Amino acid sequence: MFQLYLNEFSKKCKKEFKIILLDNGTFHKAKKLQIPENICLIFLPPYSPELNAAEKVWWMLKNEIKLKVFETLIAMKNKLHIEIIKLSKPSKIKKLTGYKYSLRAFQTII
Repeated sequence: MFQLYLNEFSKKCKKEFKIILLDNGTFHKAKKLQIPENICLIFLPPYSPELNAAEKVWWMLKNEIKLKVFETLIAMKNKLHIEIIKLSKPSKIKKLTGYKYSLRAFQTII
């Protein structure tokens, strides 16, 4: 699946060079993985979830459904849908994942 993702992502704005920041999941480092020429993978140091902005997003979503009882899976899906919509605002994502050190790093690149 990761290979399919890379292939499709590579096709979007083909002239654009894409940098993907990843954790050290084994599927991100599969030996048969073929990285398209317009994509670069950068790996976070092992055992450093505090550097992975996606972990904050998962934490927020889990926090909204943990210790709650849902009548049905549909009810839980609806609750997650509402929370994902709340998180989809750029200002919310930036506030949640915009660590000062990463924002400074991106500003020097741009």
